[in-house]
Amino acid sequence: MLEIDFNSDVGEGIGNDARIMPFLSSCNIACGAHAGSESIIAATVRLALAHQVKIGAHPSYPDPINFGRVVQPMPIKDLSVTVKEQILLVKQSVKTQGGTLSHIKPHGALYNQAAVDARIADCIIDSVLEVAPECSLYVPYQSVIAQRAKEKLNIKQEGFADRNYQSDYSLVARSLPEAVLMSPPEVWDHVLPMLTKNELRTIEGTTLPFQLETLCFHGDHPNAVAILQYVYEQCRAHQIAIV
Repeated sequence: MLEIDFNSDVGEGIGNDARIMPFLSSCNIACGAHAGSESIIAATVRLALAHQVKIGAHPSYPDPINFGRVVQPMPIKDLSVTVKEQILLVKQSVKTQGGTLSHIKPHGALYNQAAVDARIADCIIDSVLEVAPECSLYVPYQSVIAQRAKEKLNIKQEGFADRNYQSDYSLVARSLPEAVLMSPPEVWDHVLPMLTKNELRTIEGTTLPFQLETLCFHGDHPNAVAILQYVYEQCRAHQIAIV
């Protein structure tokens, strides 16, 4: 039987965490930099533990105004400090409630930049090694951070269920109308070849090789609940286990 991890970004104040959690096997909790707060982190950890969902930290550029989706020029030393502080904030909350932090997944602009920029990738890798070396690191397939992290950390290669890709494996920019897939059947058609054929269909119409261990559903998507439920049910119908 095929297996896949379903993850989603939570604790971001969207208001649907309780509705999407039953369909997840892991979650990425905002660390207070682009969204969230200590009290929201604690509540989200509690919710994830109740649903037996693996818990990850979701560090970001400290930029709530842009929801962490705009690159913030800052010294690498300062970026390292904030990434470590964010991870530790979630890690401590999980520990306090009797759980274990499972993974780290950078958010937004930080994630996208680490995919192509060795300096940013190394900053994230070194920060994780310092404060949470036991955790997996969620990374994009064929990315700079995946290549640089694979000898140092356990990595999980990630695909995006609700986002279109370009032929260089990058996500289509959110400023473009075709960036986000909106309907549940459309998302399933996008995901199925990833899971069953190790193939990615790009916006240009090309088909590329693709490997993934975890599949991301954006919690802030307007149709997040419907999409997750539909793909969850389709996976079960196609004998694909969500683990």
